[in-house]
Amino acid sequence: MGKMHQNRETTLRLFLGGDTMLGRGIDQILPFPADPRIYESYVRSAKGYVELAERRNGPIPDNLSFDYVWGDLLADLRTRACDLRLVNLETTITNADTPEPKQINYRMSPRNIGALTAAGIDACTLANNHTLDWGVPGLIETLATLERSGISQAGAGRSSEEAARPLACQLQGKARVLVIAFGSASSGIPRSWQAGPDRPGINLLPDTTSAAVTAVRAQVIPLRRPGDLLVLSLHWGPNWGYAIPETQRALSHALIDEAGVDLIFGHSSHHPKGIEIHRGKLIIHGAGDLINDYEGIAGYEEYRSDLGLAYVADFDRSSRRMLSLEMIPYRRRRFSLERARTEDAGWLAAMLGRESRVGAGRFVEGTGGSVCLLPARLAE
Repeated sequence: MGKMHQNRETTLRLFLGGDTMLGRGIDQILPFPADPRIYESYVRSAKGYVELAERRNGPIPDNLSFDYVWGDLLADLRTRACDLRLVNLETTITNADTPEPKQINYRMSPRNIGALTAAGIDACTLANNHTLDWGVPGLIETLATLERSGISQAGAGRSSEEAARPLACQLQGKARVLVIAFGSASSGIPRSWQAGPDRPGINLLPDTTSAAVTAVRAQVIPLRRPGDLLVLSLHWGPNWGYAIPETQRALSHALIDEAGVDLIFGHSSHHPKGIEIHRGKLIIHGAGDLINDYEGIAGYEEYRSDLGLAYVADFDRSSRRMLSLEMIPYRRRRFSLERARTEDAGWLAAMLGRESRVGAGRFVEGTGGSVCLLPARLAE
């Protein structure tokens, strides 16, 4: 991985993909698109987002293969041999035709589930502000489609018990990874979407730090075994801006210090944000979008919303210590991920250096323009 050479026999390697939006315009270029009707103020057909992207970067054919949208990322993942591939799926997988009255509703046809399986995705987190875009029927069909396809999920369910249940990933010959997912109202999740004892919905993050720590501990303690790596997925905060509220930092630190979290995988911002290391534990405050259909939409150019990162994190299998984090830069073009150009990769590296808090850790250059973070004990 770049300039680092981990002993793979003693290492757990995770691929983490931020907000992965396979609906709307993306769904329309795949083999089995859903009804393109949408209910937005200015665009009435999902095909409109395809047309916007084509005006920006050129024609995008219809009926593309399922692996098309992943582009260069697939080859990069093949060379890294990750033990677990996890993304935050920000799309309902359904043919339901009654949208929630929220203006923006993402939907992918269940017949296009190959867009996830083509990338070898093992698990998705669903505690986000698009999981119930097409109501409870849309959520139920999403869960059923993922189950039939062998893709696990965390953060949503047919009841509060199911929504809160940690996902236990038993990796062959290695320790387990536990994934727990929460969505925060700060990301735009309606509180009415919270799952109840007999009500489908998502695992909503409590409002206070103490309540959040208590909730994580209650959900994890019954399942956690010695040696399990605990990953906490959090969909939180606004879509734009690098600022990280001190309340969010305090919550992250408390979840590590008091609930035993090993990795905080945060998302919601459309662009990557700074990285933090707290007591040797990794906090990704905002992973940024991985796949979306925003290519032709103007605005927020200062955040370079055409650029994204894929995260590959290595952990010591026995101690659960983070060994390294590789961030691979991509440019979204014609609804596919292309390896970022040298100048674009440099822009992302400069942003990470400016916005991150990694103590004595340091960023080093990796393969093909990737940026690698070494914790303090390995950075000397």
